[in-house]
Amino acid sequence: MKTVSEIMTKNVQFCTTHESLTTAAKIMRDVDCGSVPVCDSNRVIGMITDRDIVIKCIAEGNDASQVHCHDVMTHDVVTCSPDTDVHECARLMAQHQIRRIPVVDDNGNLMGICAIGDLAQENIFVNEAGEALSDISEPDKYRH
Repeated sequence: MKTVSEIMTKNVQFCTTHESLTTAAKIMRDVDCGSVPVCDSNRVIGMITDRDIVIKCIAEGNDASQVHCHDVMTHDVVTCSPDTDVHECARLMAQHQIRRIPVVDDNGNLMGICAIGDLAQENIFVNEAGEALSDISEPDKYRH
């Protein structure tokens, strides 16, 4: 059984609650990803996505350099522990329709992040990661 700690990305960049959305966007650009954890000290308290920035700030006509991460971040973050089985991590991604899960210790401190791509790189889990991605990409039938 392989655990998330064996495949996760360590040394993850994150934003703080009072940093601007411009800062978050620059982190996303620099690490080539679409979401960044938001932390208070090293404790994960939210996630911010490129979509959050566009929909909740730019589309509203706001200046991304004047809006803080806490204003648009998702508060209910799905996390896992370093000892979570990779199969369980893939199931969580599919269930919650997310592509990245912060990996935290018992106190909620950020230890790494596991992305759908990390799962896909494990040949034994390609089918499972593919199914998770398929489920993630399904349109939300409750949205209009």
